[in-house]
Amino acid sequence: MHSTKENLQVLHEDNHIIVVNKRAGDIVQGDKTGDKPLLDVVKEYIKDKYNKPGNVFLGTVHRLDRPTTGIVIYARTSKALERLNKMLRDKTIKKTYWAVVQQQPKKTTDTLTNYLKKNPKNNKSTAYTKEVNGSKKAILHYKTLKNLDNYSLLEVDLETGRHHQIRVQLSNIGSIIKGDLKYGAKRSNKDGSIHLHARKIQFTHPVSKELIKITAPTPSDPVWDACL
Repeated sequence: MHSTKENLQVLHEDNHIIVVNKRAGDIVQGDKTGDKPLLDVVKEYIKDKYNKPGNVFLGTVHRLDRPTTGIVIYARTSKALERLNKMLRDKTIKKTYWAVVQQQPKKTTDTLTNYLKKNPKNNKSTAYTKEVNGSKKAILHYKTLKNLDNYSLLEVDLETGRHHQIRVQLSNIGSIIKGDLKYGAKRSNKDGSIHLHARKIQFTHPVSKELIKITAPTPSDPVWDACL
């Protein structure tokens, strides 16, 4: 189900930025697997569409875990990249995620605060209630949007962007994301995805200064379809 330039879903495009809807299995930028990253797919798309000779500049602004779907922003100019990176640091880019979880949380809406520590050996994070050596504070807010027969749909707003943050914090309250074996799901999804989707993003355009609001369609499967 990886993206190719033929099936790439572009959500917004201008001279400075391009925003795409990542599929499960895409890696945002190259890693040790050697698999073709989404970055290269988007570069090919730009090269073809605009008949660009030579190398295409494209900067990675932020990442999404490989099994996660949804909004990814790339910068098409170094000016946009620099400004977007600063906006990320200043937390002025508002990101909203949708998560389908197996166990309805006890509270329909809540703020979760933990200290997360990443273990590079198994690429997994652990949530603690108090600060431990090497941990980073993680805060998210969620609300329940819909209860299905076996699952609940949560909308999650991140205040911090930590490694696997939504996955580990929801798992920590017993609300494991559908298909997320790494954080306690009993079964994987057939396509290797997890039901975590970067649904909405809102930010001020780094160059034109207009307000950009983007919503990414969810993947098409029976559970996501039932959430809409």
